[in-house]
This record gives sequence, C-alpha cells and structure tokens, in this order.
Amino acid sequence: MTEERRRQHYNEEFKKETVKFIQEQTKSLGDIAEELNIPKSTLHQWLAQYREFENEPVNNAELIRELKAQLKAKERQISEMEEELAIVKKAVHIFSNPRK
Repeated sequence: MTEERRRQHYNEEFKKETVKFIQEQTKSLGDIAEELNIPKSTLHQWLAQYREFENEPVNNAELIRELKAQLKAKERQISEMEEELAIVKKAVHIFSNPRK
C-alpha cells in the first residue's frame, strides 16, 4: 500500500505572515521549516513571492561594527574596574594589618 500525502494548502495571509516571521528570525531556514513542518523549498518559494525588504534586519555589517564597538567599550570599562578593585584590595590589606 502506498501512503498518500495530501498537499497542504495555505492561504495568502498565512504565507505573508510566515515570510515576515522568517525575516524576523535569526534561525536558519531549515530550522524554521522543521519547526513549522513546512518543506524548505516551499518556504523558499514564499520568500521569493512575499519578501518585503523593509522587514529585513539592519545591515549585518553595520550591526556587527556597532556591537564590536560596544564590546570594546565594555572591555575597557571592565579593565579599568579590575585595576580599581586591585587598588582597593591592596588598600584594605594595608589598613587591616595592625601596626606593630
């Protein structure tokens, strides 16, 4: 006996919302296809048909540069705080020892 697979039909609104969902995700298309139980090739077709570029995330290169700059600033701040902490530890050690 052959197993008959029925083709699933989706309305246009569902397709558009799915494409919007895909564009907002950081997951791979394969992961999303598996999650939604829709063939990856079908999602590719929907993307080609319904993709709206204003829904695309910010330019990745620009975003990466911005995040790297923020990371560098945070690393600098951490380094400065570590130096301050080392000074405070030394001061506590010096002043906590009774003088003889």
